[in-house]
Amino acid sequence: MSQVKALAHGAGYAAAPDHCKPDMPALLLLPALALSLLGAHFYRASAWPLVLACGVLVVLLARPRLWVARLVQTALVLGSAEWLWTALLLVQQRLALGQPWLRMALILGAVAAFTAASALVFRSAALRARFASPSG
Repeated sequence: MSQVKALAHGAGYAAAPDHCKPDMPALLLLPALALSLLGAHFYRASAWPLVLACGVLVVLLARPRLWVARLVQTALVLGSAEWLWTALLLVQQRLALGQPWLRMALILGAVAAFTAASALVFRSAALRARFASPSG
């Protein structure tokens, strides 16, 4: 049985055991996947500079600098807004054509939520420590 460390403030809560804590590379997969989905969206729209920007941001995740984390977080929040805007446009188009729209709206809403939630992984202790570079 692994040891459980008590929290510093000692409020009766215990920190998660080491085998339950998410791995840093696993945490970085979430924003990388969200940026890849966003890049595919821009690829389908032939927005080549935005496809390139998404690719560059994925590569920058390997660079442990605070500005990289903030840039990726900003891109993910803006990407979530793009998914919601796209969903709104497609719902309007489908309504005008008399086509079903609810399933599409739910799927794009889930993708927007995933993209926004991927920005929150940078709040984890492991990623805060990785990206809190004094030279960043």
